[in-house]
Amino acid sequence: MKSELIKQSINLFVEKGFSATSIQDIVDTIGVTKGSFYYHFKSKEALLMDIHSHYIDDLLRRQKTILDTEKNYKDKLMAIVELIIGDIEKQGAVGRVYFREIRHLKEDNAAIIRQKRAAFRDNIELLLAEGIEANEFRKELNPKIITFAILGITNWSYQWFNPEGNLSVKELSAMYTDFILYGIHSSGTPD
Repeated sequence: MKSELIKQSINLFVEKGFSATSIQDIVDTIGVTKGSFYYHFKSKEALLMDIHSHYIDDLLRRQKTILDTEKNYKDKLMAIVELIIGDIEKQGAVGRVYFREIRHLKEDNAAIIRQKRAAFRDNIELLLAEGIEANEFRKELNPKIITFAILGITNWSYQWFNPEGNLSVKELSAMYTDFILYGIHSSGTPD
């Protein structure tokens, strides 16, 4: 029951938005009473927090698995890009709710999620810094700014990328990784 409530609420949040979706809307989609909802969640905001927590905790767990491998820094970065883009295929609706609806969390809950998001971002920044130190990436790069650029490119894909379209997750991940590593200059390096 809890997983069905979450699934239906995600669909409604994507379709109507968090504010326009009522608890009654959620329970009506699966034909249960509000009592069933309140058995699992004390509020609609608690449900939203549950969605956010599960999503970011899973991303952090999978990112850690990548970072703990023996791969070089470039391959780890490629794997993280693919993790983010691949998530659109696996959990696109959840990702849209995660990125779009954080503004509806109470400040204490939003702070918890922002801290976890910061941990995900910090892991990428550290990966870049270590890659620079190991001479896998250019010395003049600013790891913090490059991290924001990587997350900007990948996270915005939740708004437009359709994994059932002409471009696969692997293809988009490869394009992004190529762009991140080599830019758009014809020689792959600036003059």
